Amino acid sequence: MVSEPARSALKRERVRDYLMELVESRSPGDPIPSERTLCEQLGVSRPTLRSAVDELVTTGLLVREHGRGMFVAPEKITQELAPSRHAYHLPQASGTWASRVLEFTTVQAGARVGRKLHISPAAEITYIARLRLVDGEPMAIEYLHVPAAVVPGLRPADMESGDFYDFLRERHGVRVHEAVQSIEPTVTNEEEARLIGVPVLSPALLFERLTKDATGRPVEYVHSVYRGDRYRIVSRLALGDASPPGPQSASQHHPGIPPGDLAGRGDIPALMVGDVQPGT
Repeated sequence: MVSEPARSALKRERVRDYLMELVESRSPGDPIPSERTLCEQLGVSRPTLRSAVDELVTTGLLVREHGRGMFVAPEKITQELAPSRHAYHLPQASGTWASRVLEFTTVQAGARVGRKLHISPAAEITYIARLRLVDGEPMAIEYLHVPAAVVPGLRPADMESGDFYDFLRERHGVRVHEAVQSIEPTVTNEEEARLIGVPVLSPALLFERLTKDATGRPVEYVHSVYRGDRYRIVSRLALGDASPPGPQSASQHHPGIPPGDLAGRGDIPALMVGDVQPGT
């Protein structure tokens, strides 16, 4: 049985996924239905919808134009860091990490999550929201979507102790192999701010990750919100002699390094590490 707070959170998640589906299925500049139309389609209140729209406007996925409506925002510039040979063996962030499950339920995947996990929208997924703590202090909120067929018998307690990937290997024979993860700036909404102990609209980092096993099967889709005042990403770049540049290397850009400074070096191996900052 799903509690009332969980129902409310699932409704917000459903609205967010629907809006993300609209954004991903349209081109930059395309219009989005009006708030009134969306409320009728989704069966939600105007405040619930507006909260989700505000989040996507803040993160740069939607734009509002006074008197005209809402539109898909221009595409973002994407910079992919080239991993070194051992980049997937990431050191763990500093501090002692723990988890507390906030929500745990089984729901249908829906169109957007189903597409990411390569399963039918009607297929069941295990949806988990959990608070991540470092040395007892709230650091992040994670929203996990795992195909139910991958983790039969999974319990909330399993998500609060040990490493989830170790659990997948030892209990279900699933060996994670690779993941694609994006990181973007965002701000906390009212619920997130309350859970991680920061003011509403505080700077935060939005992580999205799709994890696959050794066969290439998607086994986990996660989006997480990390507090921006305590968590940062440190990149280590190998700036020595590199392989010959490709045909467009002169126009390539490496984060934080002025364009052209590394022209002629080709790909720059990089390693990204999470870094927890001391509290003030």
